Amino acid sequence: MLETFKFIFPSDFVEARQAQDKVVSAVQQHRYDADSVFAIKLALEEAVINAIKHGNKFDRKKNVIVEAVVSDDRVEISVEDQGPGFDRTCVPDPLAEENIERLHGRGLLLMEAYMNDVRYSKGGRRVHLLRLRRDPPATGTVA
Repeated sequence: MLETFKFIFPSDFVEARQAQDKVVSAVQQHRYDADSVFAIKLALEEAVINAIKHGNKFDRKKNVIVEAVVSDDRVEISVEDQGPGFDRTCVPDPLAEENIERLHGRGLLLMEAYMNDVRYSKGGRRVHLLRLRRDPPATGTVA
């Protein structure tokens, strides 16, 4: 079964949470393992935070668009903001010695570590996240 979602909301963390919760709930209903659910939830949260904070600069007049496709074998999510965009190659490596105590870039690092594929488009205003299922879906009833 394939589920598709599209949410458009102002740059507001409370409204963003509703979209995130619906996507994560669908992932759980497709019986992804706990590690995958955690990875998807974390990456989606980081992408939305980046869109609201860095992309739209907390401007409630600017929207965030979250689109997701959840199936038994993959989860694809895109998060787009209405900000100026960014160049991923210009974000300093948060693991480099000189950046260890800086907070910038950690969300990107987490998304890239926990998802199978992360791609940036539309001048850095859109991030596409992909997580493939590691194991076959569980069968039977959930206790």
